[in-house]
Amino acid sequence: MRIHVGRLIDGTGAAASADQVITVENGVIRDIRDAREAETFADPARRCLDWSRYTVLPGLVDAHCHLFMSGTADPEVRHRQLAADFEEIRQAIAGHLARAAAHGVVAVRDGGDYGGHALRYKTEEAPAIPAGMTVRAAGRAFRAQGRYGRLIGRPPLPGQSLAEAIREMTAPVDHVKIVNSGLNSLVHFGRQTAPQFTLKELRAAVAAAHARGLKVMVHCNGETPVAIAVEAGCDSVEHGFFMGEENLRRMADMGTVWVPTAVTMKAYARMLPQDAPEAATAMRNFRHQLAQIRLGRDLGVRIAVGTDAGSLGVHHGQAVGEELGILTAAGFSIEGALACAIRVGGDLLDLPGNREIRVGNPARFIAVEGPPDRLPEILSTSRRFDGSLDPQERFLR
Repeated sequence: MRIHVGRLIDGTGAAASADQVITVENGVIRDIRDAREAETFADPARRCLDWSRYTVLPGLVDAHCHLFMSGTADPEVRHRQLAADFEEIRQAIAGHLARAAAHGVVAVRDGGDYGGHALRYKTEEAPAIPAGMTVRAAGRAFRAQGRYGRLIGRPPLPGQSLAEAIREMTAPVDHVKIVNSGLNSLVHFGRQTAPQFTLKELRAAVAAAHARGLKVMVHCNGETPVAIAVEAGCDSVEHGFFMGEENLRRMADMGTVWVPTAVTMKAYARMLPQDAPEAATAMRNFRHQLAQIRLGRDLGVRIAVGTDAGSLGVHHGQAVGEELGILTAAGFSIEGALACAIRVGGDLLDLPGNREIRVGNPARFIAVEGPPDRLPEILSTSRRFDGSLDPQERFLR
């Protein structure tokens, strides 16, 4: 089959190509060429799908979310989700995955929850996961005793080091999540918390995870917690508010991926009472993070799109478009921002390396009605195409 698309973004960061024809055979992309050139070899007997009003691109990755939580501001719902058992939370997880898929997301990386519910859902409810969706889950995160992180994890057992806890894990996790700082203050702008683990402890923990073939994502804000995480060899820094230029330079040198989740502070600023000082502080936090993203881009830091979906006002699926918009505000082209959500995010999740839209790769992509520059705001119009499926099932919502 042939598909005539208005704009094609291949996912590498290259500029969009206008008016392209994609030829698909046996679930594989066999040809991509300019529509004017394609007319010279047109075969009237072959079906040509008219997607000239659409921008076609690879599916997106949300590299940081919490599937057990909703972005709702309803205090009753949020309180219930923070203590619900698996039977209740499974319905919420199913809804969150469906909403992510409806916004063009094909893979999510869960950052942990108190009961390991997302990991259990992935393990026990695999048939219920939307077609074509990949879920990576950390189970329960690790934190230091008495420190922030109770809602997403637990500390090592008494007398057990962090590295020992990781070596002795029995849960079938996809990666390890470690918390190495507190939250950002909404009262005192720029206040930084002490690290939860020393460099020696975190370095041993990362080595233990890597020995098991597991990547390590580290929640950390502030100069010292981030510096420890980077020097320990973590695979990704999550959040990284107020980490400073020196850490950004070190991350660029070491190839450490940064998942800024800037949309969280923008959402707080929007959701909190506008006359409250916390709303103003949240907006200052957001603007500082925006400046850090701009600097990180200039320094060559590998940035992945992650939303922290489940936080107040941060909705699964929808927040990916918001974070893409933030990256473009920080100086990324829309194609460059999308590469953060396709290539960098996919590498972080160890997705197959044939995700870009190019000849010889599987014919799997999403189509969004409208031009590339509107993508962040119209991802909800996306439809998915999977050429490996039966012709009646190829078009998925």
